[in-house]
Amino acid sequence: MKSVDSMGQTVPTLRADRVQTERPTPFHEGERVAQMRAGVGDMTAQGGGFIRDHLPEQHRAFHSRLPFLVASGADASGHVWVTILEGAEGFVSSPDPQHLGLETRLAKDDPLADPFQVGADIGFLGIDLATRRRNRFNGRVQQSGTGYLVDIRQTFGNCPQYINPRTVTRGDDTPGKTQRSDSLTPAQMARIAAADTLFIGSGHPKAAGRAGGYDASHRGGAAGFVRVDTARRLLMPDYAGNNFFNTIGNLIADPHVGLLFVDFATGGLLHLTGRARIDWAPNIAADPDALRWIDVEIEAVVDRPAAISLRWTAADDSARQLRIAQKQRESDDITSFYLVAADGRPLDPFKAGQHLSVGVQIPGQQGLAKRAYSLSGPPDRRGYYRISVKREDKGRVSRHLHDRSAEGSLVWVTGPAGDFVAPEGDAPLVLVSAGVGVTPMLSILWANAGCSLRDIWFVHGTQNGTTHAFKAEQNRLLANAPRRHRQVFYSQPQSTDRLGDDYDAAGRITAADLLALGAGPTAQYMLCGPAMFQSDLQRGLEAGGVRPDQIFQESFGPENQKVFPPDG
Repeated sequence: MKSVDSMGQTVPTLRADRVQTERPTPFHEGERVAQMRAGVGDMTAQGGGFIRDHLPEQHRAFHSRLPFLVASGADASGHVWVTILEGAEGFVSSPDPQHLGLETRLAKDDPLADPFQVGADIGFLGIDLATRRRNRFNGRVQQSGTGYLVDIRQTFGNCPQYINPRTVTRGDDTPGKTQRSDSLTPAQMARIAAADTLFIGSGHPKAAGRAGGYDASHRGGAAGFVRVDTARRLLMPDYAGNNFFNTIGNLIADPHVGLLFVDFATGGLLHLTGRARIDWAPNIAADPDALRWIDVEIEAVVDRPAAISLRWTAADDSARQLRIAQKQRESDDITSFYLVAADGRPLDPFKAGQHLSVGVQIPGQQGLAKRAYSLSGPPDRRGYYRISVKREDKGRVSRHLHDRSAEGSLVWVTGPAGDFVAPEGDAPLVLVSAGVGVTPMLSILWANAGCSLRDIWFVHGTQNGTTHAFKAEQNRLLANAPRRHRQVFYSQPQSTDRLGDDYDAAGRITAADLLALGAGPTAQYMLCGPAMFQSDLQRGLEAGGVRPDQIFQESFGPENQKVFPPDG
């Protein structure tokens, strides 16, 4: 069977007998059609571990610390709008895992003010641009008065690729006069053409159950990644993400879309609403990283100068150049890069498990191409940073680092940042990784090398000895330490791989394997690897009695860059 998407192209229609799974799907039909059209298959199994109907404790704490939230919803005519809610410190609260309180009110000239009422479905994005961490949730407004109470319907994490880091402060400018129109002015077109960040709103309000409602999401890239075709038409690239296709799936089901461009220096908000079409056959020459394009026809514009009190400073202002002092091959596809200061100044300290934002200049590309990579070396070595990068066939930055950079080459670095760090205390620690997900675990092992009070299990999965990076280094860190334990799994061991020496078990890591370690009821589990790997382990650990607040996650997406899942 076929259906017609919003671009007028035929796409597969999912039949009930083709999408039945053992688990209820968290995705509506538009999202599943997008998943099939993109060739990733049904993502129900993967999404089931990440998409929840409540806020985990880490989410509640994260949102409660934020100075703003991005929100998306629709007005009475069906037009989708995106805005920013801000408030005094602590304006976001979470009385319980099913609710979020917002002690703030939208200004009367905000296009989402009237729709933001009791009973309204609203999508939210919590994002910290400085740390590149973000989490999405949607829900229904239960009450309003001096503030709002939102009933949570779905919540999940997002990856940080293409987030341009910024630090936030507050200003005191008086809001300017709101301007409304049905097309962009030349000045507004110039602002969009220079932007490196936008927020997008979409929804499928007619979808059954918790899959319905609205979503707010982030899009970013190099400055100018959004192309202004005319005063009423924008072209926006769609890059690789988590393969859930929430936004694309919404637009297949309902083409109404909202966009928000923020003037980070002045607090101005440029709201656009219109209709979107998906171009599944993108012009590669226009943007080699674009997998699809979102073609937006603008129907209304609301420009609100100095609408909010927040101001942001680009982290590029604090980026510095580091020199590659050494390249070291760790396995068939992973290479370590030792970075030292090009200007002789000391490097900033970091905590084991944190990451660097690395920028490289790729020939023919405007601006720096940026990715975030975990620090894999010891945190007490102040003379250098070490990052370890897996070469991806389609990864522009990883291929550049592997193939074109040499010892002596310069890269731009911002950081360190991130909160995927070992919980404090002496509770047993189980470090679980797959593939290149081992990189932050190595740093954590180094940080605990001299600690004799804490039991640490190092559990790692890879294909075989040719892909087993850092084997000798791991063994040195674990050797002769009575409270250090190793479990290495090879999914495809070769005849030259020695059981009991190179690896400890054949197969893939399961939650049953982790529970069988006997780490005890207070053990803390840190997971890092592909999203499906983490989803399965999280679900199995929780089913085995491990509390969600004892599980900490971080995964890797395209270009083996860091991807923050729901709890990370």
